[in-house]
Amino acid sequence: MNKSMRQLYIDELRDLYNAETQLVKALPKMAKASSNSELRQGFEEHLRQTSEHVSRLEQIFEMLDEKPTGKKCLGVDGLVKEAAETMKEGYEDAVMDAAVIGAAQRIEHYEIAGYGMVRTLAQLLGEAEQVSLLDQTLEEEKQTDEKLTQLAEGINRKAAGSSDVGVEESTSNSGKARRVA
Repeated sequence: MNKSMRQLYIDELRDLYNAETQLVKALPKMAKASSNSELRQGFEEHLRQTSEHVSRLEQIFEMLDEKPTGKKCLGVDGLVKEAAETMKEGYEDAVMDAAVIGAAQRIEHYEIAGYGMVRTLAQLLGEAEQVSLLDQTLEEEKQTDEKLTQLAEGINRKAAGSSDVGVEESTSNSGKARRVA
């Protein structure tokens, strides 16, 4: 595999490393902004996972004999700033929870795309042990996104002021809308 592919892999890993370290700071704020206890616990759990993601990335950098620093993740930086703006809006409890879920899912989708890419690059570079570590993280990011979608179903209904069946609901940024009969 050529040198530039390896450099792309390292650059993308640095981007994710910076993203994860930004999230270690942002997730407690998202938890604090959440009025729903299950959502708050979900953010606290994801904070623990995010610390593990940072450790896994550090392991990979060690295997590559590279430093994890040196690249700012502008994508997550923007998404975190957007989330902070949303949390300043002063929405009521369930509406704030719905807004925070939306912000969190945008971040999760960014991470899912990033981890999918680096896992593929690791496969192409023949880094089987690194593929395994990246797969673990990718799976956890997907599970977090799914949990957020499940929480959004109830929270969005509450935010809309109705828990009655027969209302149209959106499952928070998952791209699916359905009418409940």
